Amino acid sequence: MRVLSSLINTKALLVYAERRVLVMLMLGFAAGLPFLLIFDTLSVWLRQSGLSLQTISIFALATLSYALKFVWAPLLDRVRIPVLDQLLGRRRAWMLTMQIIIVAGLWLISGSDPEANIWRVAGLAAFVGFAGATQDIAIDAWRIESVDESRYGAMAAAYQWGYRIAMIVAGAVPLFLAEAFSWNLSYAVMSGLMGIGIAGVLLAPKETVVKVPALNLSGLPSRPVVEAGEWLLRLIVILIAALVIGSGLSGNAVILRDALLMFGLSPDSGAGLIAAWTSSPGGVYLQVIAVLAGLGLLALACIPIPGLLTRPGAHLRRAYGEPLGDFFDRFGSRLGGTILALICLYRLSDFVLNLMGPFYLDLGFSLSEIAEVRKIFGVVALMLGVALGGYCVARFGVLRTMLMGVFASPFSNVVFLWLGTQGPDITSLYISISIDNLATGFAGTALIAYMSSLTSAGFTATQYALFSSLYALLGKLVASQSGRIVETAARAAETGGAPAAMMPLFANLPPESLAQGAATAGVSPAALGAGYATFFIYSIAIGMVAIVLAFIVARRQADLEAKLTPTETD
Repeated sequence: MRVLSSLINTKALLVYAERRVLVMLMLGFAAGLPFLLIFDTLSVWLRQSGLSLQTISIFALATLSYALKFVWAPLLDRVRIPVLDQLLGRRRAWMLTMQIIIVAGLWLISGSDPEANIWRVAGLAAFVGFAGATQDIAIDAWRIESVDESRYGAMAAAYQWGYRIAMIVAGAVPLFLAEAFSWNLSYAVMSGLMGIGIAGVLLAPKETVVKVPALNLSGLPSRPVVEAGEWLLRLIVILIAALVIGSGLSGNAVILRDALLMFGLSPDSGAGLIAAWTSSPGGVYLQVIAVLAGLGLLALACIPIPGLLTRPGAHLRRAYGEPLGDFFDRFGSRLGGTILALICLYRLSDFVLNLMGPFYLDLGFSLSEIAEVRKIFGVVALMLGVALGGYCVARFGVLRTMLMGVFASPFSNVVFLWLGTQGPDITSLYISISIDNLATGFAGTALIAYMSSLTSAGFTATQYALFSSLYALLGKLVASQSGRIVETAARAAETGGAPAAMMPLFANLPPESLAQGAATAGVSPAALGAGYATFFIYSIAIGMVAIVLAFIVARRQADLEAKLTPTETD
């Protein structure tokens, strides 16, 4: 029996040596590399260039495409890329095209100066983010379609490992290169490393013909020109929505004004818009209204036109309407709404921490120290957290693991509050990174398992994409305010506001700690420390709300499952 068991295990392990699995490892690397380069690593470069935390945090919007990719995902099923589609197949053609665009975008970033032309860097980061998100759509589709169900686990594991390796490379190598040479060289090298993903596409076995689910288009005439116009109009609405949301979140209407000037807005009206946007307190209300209006426009771009049947509307109804309808049919509006709220908040206390690179830099750690601890040692801890989460799912079930995971993120953020009071102490950094990454890996695995359990046959991919986009979208929006929260709280502490009570915690730090960041913000180092402390308390409070929701959902879902489970008598 032991010999048989050994043979079975050996056979199971051999799947990881298969060609498709090894290719998936390379594609996972290609997926993780651009995301980290335009989100986390770029924030360190921007901080070293002397930019404020508020400006840096707005770059979280560069990855907004990853949260919105479900909008254009249906197009990748039906749009062929000329020539490449015949040579490589639908999925690989899209992957290769997006990888070439990512290489070009990273190369252009490498030739930029953030301090001299921040908008150029922002535009290129958004450009790379869109291409990276589109690449992810194609990779996920190829991962599912290229193997049978028995290989799903191996393909998912290979993707995760490739992604985590990319986190190490994209998080550590640019910092080492920047310290030894320059940031420009580091990003040029990163653009070249996308060649690993290109090699993966070329080495991948030729895929089978993509089977697109049939749509009920009876009674809808085919009008290619009109349909193309509707898709283009929807894309324009999405771009306008992103512009309005970004202006509201950043508290900066310059880009919105410049866009309106192109459509005939007078210079005087443009100046009036800027004045209204920055007024107090009316400007704050305008910014909130802009964010809500932008989200409304985004929703408008993704729904069928009321009272008008069109082929794009049929596509959207199939892509979003039917999967959401199935979800609420199974869970009901009350429980279903609570579940969606939990998904939005479950990892929000992690997502808001998009300023950790600048935080470590402000404390006084060098680039090489941050790279060594955070991007190498930290990723190892993250993988251990992933493994522990997977074990708990198998041992205790999805719901219990979800409940355990919801505690991980908020309570691990307490460690960063402590780290801020220690200054540039490398031991404290090791402890903080270990605890946080272990918690992040566990919570991430718990949430993925839970969201996967919510899907149903026939809508698995679409429902999961919608769930993941839901929590990612809110995370990006809230994360964009991180810098504003820190600097606003720091200024409040400087003038004797409530955060001032925490200033004594940072009074005994080394003179160099928080000094540079404080000078950029125009406050004292102790006030900046109080600003960071306020931000961490805010992230913990978000996590506490998620804990309450998790227990409500677990109780109601357990009751629902008990009602639906047949008894032995039945």
